[in-house]
Amino acid sequence: MKKKYQTNPIINHVREYSSIYLFCTVLFLIGIIFGAILVNSLSYSQKEDLFYFLNEYLGQLSNGELVSSKDIFFHSLTYNSKFIGLIWILGISIIGLPLIVVLLFLKGMVIGFTVGFLVSQMKWSGMLVSFVSVLPQNFIIVPVYLFMTVTAISFSILMIRKLFVKAYHQPFGPQFVQYIITFTLAVLVLSTAALVEGYVTPLLMKGIISFVGS
Repeated sequence: MKKKYQTNPIINHVREYSSIYLFCTVLFLIGIIFGAILVNSLSYSQKEDLFYFLNEYLGQLSNGELVSSKDIFFHSLTYNSKFIGLIWILGISIIGLPLIVVLLFLKGMVIGFTVGFLVSQMKWSGMLVSFVSVLPQNFIIVPVYLFMTVTAISFSILMIRKLFVKAYHQPFGPQFVQYIITFTLAVLVLSTAALVEGYVTPLLMKGIISFVGS
């Protein structure tokens, strides 16, 4: 049992890059807090406009007038795949290393702003709506983003050592192949999140809207 635990590749990866994981997790949480605080900087008219569009969206959702679950699935998968794809490319570029952490921060800020706005406008109802609309798919998406961010940062550091540290002789080819495989697996996991967002989240939101409206 102990041997199996030690040879688990995911656990080994987290252990090896624990300091980077800690940094990225803290940065992501700061992004969430910053996004929630950013809601308070909006003017009254901006909040009113956003709340109007939110009500329109919730009304269409309750009436079944939104795009199909299939379209939501493909949109979610495409968007998130492009996002981690950009992180993946920045990991190769070396000079894009600072942008990797900026993207993770922005992701946290978007989540924080979304939840913060819903709660500020709808109080406890907003808390329930944000819980079923944001949490289900992001329960999968966020760990993938963190994993890809840490992988891209570690790969970028590997390339820097390869280029500038003469005593560093670790082979580059296998590491690059592993980097490609990691991205492929991440996209596969994101497809699961897209299924949740397309087919599960709308049902949960409809249930919450009916409960809140009753």
